Amino acid sequence: MGFTCGIVGLPNVGKSTLFNALTATQAAEAANYPFCTIEPNVGRVAVPDDRLEVLARIAKSAKIIATQLEFVDIAGLVRGASKGEGLGNQFLGHIREVDAVVHVVRCFAGEVTHVEGSVDPLRDADIVETELMLADLESLERRVDAAQKKAKGGDKEAKALLDAAAPALETLRAGKPARQAKVPAELAGAFRQLQLLTSKPVLYVCNVEETAAAAGNEWSARVAAKAKAEGAGHVIISAAIEAEVAALEEAADKAEFLQSLGLAETGLARVIRAGYSLLDLLTFFTVGPKETRAWTVHRGARAPEAAGVIHSDFERGFIRAETIAYDDYVACNGEQGAKDKGLMRSEGKDYLVKDGDVFHFRFNV
Repeated sequence: MGFTCGIVGLPNVGKSTLFNALTATQAAEAANYPFCTIEPNVGRVAVPDDRLEVLARIAKSAKIIATQLEFVDIAGLVRGASKGEGLGNQFLGHIREVDAVVHVVRCFAGEVTHVEGSVDPLRDADIVETELMLADLESLERRVDAAQKKAKGGDKEAKALLDAAAPALETLRAGKPARQAKVPAELAGAFRQLQLLTSKPVLYVCNVEETAAAAGNEWSARVAAKAKAEGAGHVIISAAIEAEVAALEEAADKAEFLQSLGLAETGLARVIRAGYSLLDLLTFFTVGPKETRAWTVHRGARAPEAAGVIHSDFERGFIRAETIAYDDYVACNGEQGAKDKGLMRSEGKDYLVKDGDVFHFRFNV
């Protein structure tokens, strides 16, 4: 099960530098000119979770495996992208395939050329959002025209599309992103199938100068206010600092460098966790002498679905999930202690997975 965040923004705002640091590679060429990232670069990164170390220590696990997120560095977008300007068609096609949008906005001055000629993160964010809304509106109107003809002939799928498209069209025509549309619960599935660019959840990443990495600056404060008003997330980072940290090999050196800047952790850790939260994901664990491992499911997943993340046979032949809450596992110093205190539960097919559950699945195929 893959979960993908697309890194988007105007050219030269720090997207590729952020991506390089996220993946600790130079896979994406960071250069001082637009469109240096022509094909989307993909990297998988571990989701930081202190609970893994604790569980592994208790169980004396031989290794630790974190759950992962996928990040895609997408070519910079410019005005007119919805009409094919710059690399607009590639940009829009690639962003349609991701689950969430990490929108990098430039909140620093400097010598790096800005495609719009000045630094204004709110303007930059509006440019990208407007292009995405225009692309959504154009594609949706075409689909609605075709569906209306089919619906007259009694096509049920076309009727369902029209019902789901109606609130989206109303919202887009009002100049608002599709994620703000008021969609009835019964149409939520059909609405998701529209795959609208502006229906995806958004995280704003404010790329600031090194001196503002801890507290932000005036520009990032404006972005934070915008994110709050929209119900979106926001994170402050300095892509330059993250690149320096990524180049250090020793954990102690990284910690010392961050401490010298007044930072408790990397901005990347916050970006990854925020992206994870943005996708409304939960983490569950499997623990044993061979490995302690984190796994990912969407909030609202039931026990058999969680079992299926590990192996399809586990879901197909699901019997029960022997379950211990993380806090109980730690407090009882492991599985046996939890059993002795009656804190291991036997959960069935209708059990809703909770963040931090430690599972042992019983199945038969």
